[in-house]
Amino acid sequence: MMAEWLLDIVLVIALLVTAGSVLWSRDLFRAVVFFIAFGLLMALAWVRLHAPDVALAEAAIGAGLTGVLLLDAARHLSNRKSGRKNRGGGQS
Repeated sequence: MMAEWLLDIVLVIALLVTAGSVLWSRDLFRAVVFFIAFGLLMALAWVRLHAPDVALAEAAIGAGLTGVLLLDAARHLSNRKSGRKNRGGGQS
């Protein structure tokens, strides 16, 4: 019984830390990685709340699909920024 409470407390703290890391990260790639980790931890929280259907949707959509799309968007943004630096900072 006590171990379950301890697990829940650790899970809540991990969720708060990853959420804060997403919000205050200056590196876009790192923020996306923390977002994916947050989605996986949130899926675990849904399992602890006895909602496996919501946990599966969170893992598939929240961490999986959205994470891949955000990583792709971050890659396109970094390519765009590096291209702008190579052109001498001109207007686009």
